[in-house]
Amino acid sequence: MEANPAPAPDSEQAWLEAAQTFIHETLCPAGSSPDVQLTQSVIDCVKTTWLSQGKNQGFPLPLSYSFVSVQDLKTHQNLPCCSHLSWSSSAYQAWAQEAGPNGTPLPRERLLLLGTLTDLSGDLEQESRKGDLYVKDNTGVLTCELIDLDLSWLGHLFLFPSWSYLPPARWNSSGEGHLELLSAPVPVCPSTTSPGPPSPLPVLYPETASRLLRHRGKLRGVQPNLAGKLVRVSALVRSQKKAHFVLSLGGGSSPAGSHVSIVVQIPAQLVWHRALWPGRSYVLTALRVVRIRGHCYRVWTTSPSSHLLPLKPECVRELELELDGPLLEADPAPLPTPSSSQDGDREPALIRHSTLLSYTGKVTGVLSQPAGLYEVDGQLALCLAYQQFHSLRKVVRPGVSLELQDVHLLQSVGGGTRRPVLAPCLHGAILLRGFSCQKPENQSFYQAQGASLFEQLVWERQLGLPLYLWATRALEELACKLCPHMLRHHQLLQHSSPGNPSLGLQLLAPVLDVLAPPGSTRRNAHKEILEEPHHCPLQKYTRLQTPCSFPTLTTLKEEGRCRAWAAFDPKTLLPLPESSHLTSCQLNQRVSWSWLSLLPATSHPAQILIGVLAASSHKGCLQLRDKSGSLPCLILAKHCQPITDSRFIGCLVRTEKFQLVIERNVRSNFPSYKELNMTGFIQKQQARVYIQFFLADALILPVPRPLLHSATSLTPQAEPTLPDGPHIEQSRLFLLSHKEALMKRNFCVPPGANPEVPKPILSFCVSGSWLGGTQRKEGTAWGPPEPKGDENKDQKVLLVFRGSSVRWFEFLHPGYVYRLVAPGPPTPLLFEEGGPSCIPQRALELAGCASCLTVQDEWTLELESGPDFPAGPDTSKALPKTSLDDLLSGNSSDSLVSFSAEILSRTLCDPLPAPFWAKPGGTRTSRASVKLTVAVEAADCQSRPHLDIYIKEPHLPPPLGLLPGARVYFSQLEKKISRCHNIYCCFRPSTYLQVLSFPPETTISAPLPHIFLAELLQGGRAPFQASASCHIVSVFSLQLLWVCAHCTSLCPQGRCTRQGSTCPTQTSVSQASIRLLVEDGTAEAVVTCRNHHVATALGLCPSEWTSLLESVRGPGKVALQFTGPGAQPESSAKVDEPLTLFLRTLCTSFSVLRPVVLSFELERKPSTVTPLEPPRLQRFQCGELTLLTRVNPKIRLSCLSIQEPKHPSSLGAFSLSC
Repeated sequence: MEANPAPAPDSEQAWLEAAQTFIHETLCPAGSSPDVQLTQSVIDCVKTTWLSQGKNQGFPLPLSYSFVSVQDLKTHQNLPCCSHLSWSSSAYQAWAQEAGPNGTPLPRERLLLLGTLTDLSGDLEQESRKGDLYVKDNTGVLTCELIDLDLSWLGHLFLFPSWSYLPPARWNSSGEGHLELLSAPVPVCPSTTSPGPPSPLPVLYPETASRLLRHRGKLRGVQPNLAGKLVRVSALVRSQKKAHFVLSLGGGSSPAGSHVSIVVQIPAQLVWHRALWPGRSYVLTALRVVRIRGHCYRVWTTSPSSHLLPLKPECVRELELELDGPLLEADPAPLPTPSSSQDGDREPALIRHSTLLSYTGKVTGVLSQPAGLYEVDGQLALCLAYQQFHSLRKVVRPGVSLELQDVHLLQSVGGGTRRPVLAPCLHGAILLRGFSCQKPENQSFYQAQGASLFEQLVWERQLGLPLYLWATRALEELACKLCPHMLRHHQLLQHSSPGNPSLGLQLLAPVLDVLAPPGSTRRNAHKEILEEPHHCPLQKYTRLQTPCSFPTLTTLKEEGRCRAWAAFDPKTLLPLPESSHLTSCQLNQRVSWSWLSLLPATSHPAQILIGVLAASSHKGCLQLRDKSGSLPCLILAKHCQPITDSRFIGCLVRTEKFQLVIERNVRSNFPSYKELNMTGFIQKQQARVYIQFFLADALILPVPRPLLHSATSLTPQAEPTLPDGPHIEQSRLFLLSHKEALMKRNFCVPPGANPEVPKPILSFCVSGSWLGGTQRKEGTAWGPPEPKGDENKDQKVLLVFRGSSVRWFEFLHPGYVYRLVAPGPPTPLLFEEGGPSCIPQRALELAGCASCLTVQDEWTLELESGPDFPAGPDTSKALPKTSLDDLLSGNSSDSLVSFSAEILSRTLCDPLPAPFWAKPGGTRTSRASVKLTVAVEAADCQSRPHLDIYIKEPHLPPPLGLLPGARVYFSQLEKKISRCHNIYCCFRPSTYLQVLSFPPETTISAPLPHIFLAELLQGGRAPFQASASCHIVSVFSLQLLWVCAHCTSLCPQGRCTRQGSTCPTQTSVSQASIRLLVEDGTAEAVVTCRNHHVATALGLCPSEWTSLLESVRGPGKVALQFTGPGAQPESSAKVDEPLTLFLRTLCTSFSVLRPVVLSFELERKPSTVTPLEPPRLQRFQCGELTLLTRVNPKIRLSCLSIQEPKHPSSLGAFSLSC
């Protein structure tokens, strides 16, 4: 930028005329005539400075330079720049090289800047001085920084030969730039008169001044002068009332180490802070003694007539005082400083002490400018937050040299900070020792946010340094996670006040309240600076273990997916010896679906979930969203209570208690159990990741709607922003009675529409009843409902949600009252007609609804609550349930059932492979399904009957939350009866489910109930699974065989016997089954044991069982049939074969016929489809006596495990019958 066009090299006269005009307009008093003497002085000063470089190329004037005013800089110079009148090009190039390869040097402009150096920001009173430095001319003022200020310069006109100008950020229209004066200013009118040598000034040296503070008589009416070497200067502390700083003088005739502190708080003297240089000697005149409120010491302070002078030994003489008067009270011992809230009651060994030192270094990086965090010399971190560094915030950038006096060095602070940290408190000083030649990085608006919030963490929350460093890093992570798409930066990082809390501080408050409880005493600047020994928040600290982390949703999803697949082990899902008997189809089906739940505590550090709640208009599910992406979630308001209030949409959600669920789907072709550890047989793997949590465990923070510019495009808000004019809306209340499943449906095409067959779209329907007529918005409240024509008319309605309106699916639940809100001007009969019906009239009649209404995309839904409408029904009473008798009956009229159940297992049922003789591309296709085995809950039955529920297309993939251990309410499932007379249920379009509780975080397997077998024959509800102590009476049948792992055909000698094409693999697996007759003295049962349970039933150890199966591999199959006790067995092999003889002998030996503890389940799930067989009369012959008695039918059981009894008393009723 050039304020005025630069004249040509041969236009000295034009340059001089431009200079005269500039000087008159900018430097001369307003309204005065041109000052020829001032003009000549300015030109001479510029000429002298220009010629001082020695390489002026024969030009006596800097014709390539133009004059610039303060206003021109502020108005036209939008880019950082520098100007060096006394520098040659080579000197500038050498200076620019200091920027290094990663920095950009300030561009050089040829500008001449003149102005008055002052500590007044304008034509203001003296009391407005705050210690800042300005360059002033007729057009305005600019703040400036100068390394070595001479107080005699103030108020004089200078030429600034070398300076840098940094304009404000482009987004900061109200901000102002500042100047960096790189070299000493050149006076335009140098003073030619030097004052004569003054009379020696009487002074006190520090030792005498310190003693004088304790003499009462000598303090009255005395304003002595103090002289000494500057030992220390504190930070400049600004408060709402006044600003001050403290300097300490030592040396002189006093012993080494003694010093005296002087408080400077006169506004006109605050600029001294910029002129003081530690190690130099000074004289302070006209001092007085005061007692500072709240401080136990008397201290020296300046008076309005005080001056700061350089100490010249020939100009001072020591003042002799008689100090034999009465002494004041001795200095009391310093009050004990309360320990930091971060220290708490921890062990003393954990408390570390910082090191107080002085350090000089160069800033090499900016870690966080709003938080006051920088990098020094590439190795150390510098934290300036514990001082008020407002003036330095604009200056400090890479390349700046700083001298840190009395700075604290903290090592190994933890909390994610690995490098040592330098942190000055109010006791120390930050002294500027060199400016940077680098151009500052372009700082965006959001990068400059949060400075006041970070100050609040230090000055109000009183955080220790380790916790402060973690909090700043956490806030930056949150800003990167949520801003600017979900939140505005100033909304997240704004200063927190009682009426306007900061979202960022609210998100951190639960953690900070534990580590640093609020209510600790505020910092006292005078005590921190003056007290000896020194006490400040940086003196003691404890290493901080990182309390938590705030991962992005995408990171959380990817970490969960990676951990889930890392933990995926088919051998764990199918442990031996069970897996060794499964065929290839069974193996791959068993590993096709599994799940993993990860808790925040399993991560180090613990993870905290944060996101904006949204409702997906594409999938109909709830989601948490941040800038990185979205994550589906299943939310319950609390136990057994669904989320119903749509006002949560758009709110910021924070929770520390959640379950990260990963459902793993695997397509594999494992030939047998031996290859389970070979990942090459896995063809495809997918994972569905979502989150489960309770709203009661979460922190919900409403966000003002204007800030949700991205959420509005994804999910309409429940509380839209009101326009300037009157808000026009109409609504109607309805009571929801039933909700159907969310699935893709076909709808009727209205007359005149496109004749093409429409594609199924995601939708759902709800049925309910209107409550009153249409209401219109009146101000902020709803007006009275419009009268209806026929009060007795049926008000039942079917609402269809499709398109974007499926976003309301998770908020609609039976038994609640909702308000359907339609924006826009009033439309007659809007909620009565709603356009052409997409549901056939016959379907409406079957549903019992009088009308059908399609919910428009722009309509919103609100939960209605109030005295007339309770917040929700009692869940335990509101959910209709089918009685257990009707559920287990064979009555086909009750085909739709509802019940609550706990999910025991979930299995993916793959479609059966097509027969080998089937034609490829045939029309017959089979689809996969999901089978849920559930334990039905019934109030009148202690034992919970087990039931299978099948989910098929178009209900796949299943809804979120259907996991083993979860409690779910199922409504309107279709009850069916299998060919084996087992009852099972299937999903249908009208099915509604509600997750009542999540799977428990820790699974505790309850032992099976121990019963008598006769209890299974009683009229009450018998347990589906139990254990009993019984005796094996006889063996009915035994079968051992080897089958092809692919097609299950027999495999004698390990070769498949199936006719036709060859199987893909020649792998065979062994299978076994045995049927036993057991009794416990109360009843008899036929127990079927399979595979590895057969070895336990036969009493064989693993090696014996393996040898037996290898003996069967040759023939491929051995089957024995026992017709009754004492009868000869029927065998598929020759009777006299050694293997058959061995098995026959074994099955009739006491090694098998022995007492055992049997765990079992009913072979057929309980139902009343086929009534129990009544007891029958049976004749027994006991010697010559014939007995006729009623015998109960044999119970059919499936073995779960067989264990040997620990002691005879465990045999139960059997021990009594022996």
